[in-house]
Amino acid sequence: MKIIKGKDLVYEYIKFTDEGEAEAKVRAVDGVEIEAEPGDFIAILGHNGSGKSTLAKHLNAILTPTEGTLYVDGKDTRDENSLWQIRQTAGMVFQNPDNQIIGTVVDEDVAFGPENMGVPVEELWKRVEKSLRAVGMWEYRSHSPNKLSGGQKQRIAIAGIVAMQPKCIVLDEPTAMLDPVGRREVIRTVMELNRTQHVTVILITHYMEEAILADRVMVMDSGKVILQGTPREVFSKVEFMREHRLDVPQVTQLAWELKRAGLDLPDGILTTEELADALDAIRGGE
Repeated sequence: MKIIKGKDLVYEYIKFTDEGEAEAKVRAVDGVEIEAEPGDFIAILGHNGSGKSTLAKHLNAILTPTEGTLYVDGKDTRDENSLWQIRQTAGMVFQNPDNQIIGTVVDEDVAFGPENMGVPVEELWKRVEKSLRAVGMWEYRSHSPNKLSGGQKQRIAIAGIVAMQPKCIVLDEPTAMLDPVGRREVIRTVMELNRTQHVTVILITHYMEEAILADRVMVMDSGKVILQGTPREVFSKVEFMREHRLDVPQVTQLAWELKRAGLDLPDGILTTEELADALDAIRGGE
């Protein structure tokens, strides 16, 4: 069974004027289809206002569709009787970890979610330890979250979701407020959970270097999915991405410019190693 299955998803809201009068109906998600298998790693890209965060909030029923259907682990997100199970299946990690961390001590914060699910005490603390070890934060279990770095806080937020044992984690720009070291910490943690625990990952990001790590990339604009495929397929469309105000990885951009200048390079180069190998192949053939 697919973990996520959405068809013809539409989400509309009313935009109001400063005076509180209804001004217009806005379609933030427009006819989107999305599917995810267990263990998939999907990145969703788009500029601000493209609808990617609105779509993310549908995946654990924070929002529900105006039209169309969305099933999470076989449960309709519009069924109020299924909300608790849906939110246990698809955990959500937000951009600002300070909005998600509520405990004064790290291990107590991680325990909050499963404790509210009614997990027995002995099992609860086993989950806390396992989750903190999974994100590399066990040694900080007695620390105050307020004294941790941004990357460490975000890993604590992820541990809190992992302790609830979801089948899917939805991350809405989890590294947007972090420095490069913090971003690497968080993405390494997410990839490890995906690889070792087979957790389905839906990553909303505007960092192209994070998106190349995914199995599949979806690109959104004006509420629609305008392009999807493997990272190599998506980022080989350099001109298309630029037309829609989106970047590609820097090395992909460089390879594209070199190809325009006459070098015989393949499309969709994603890493410096791939570019170096391609340039070595050209030199070897001369």
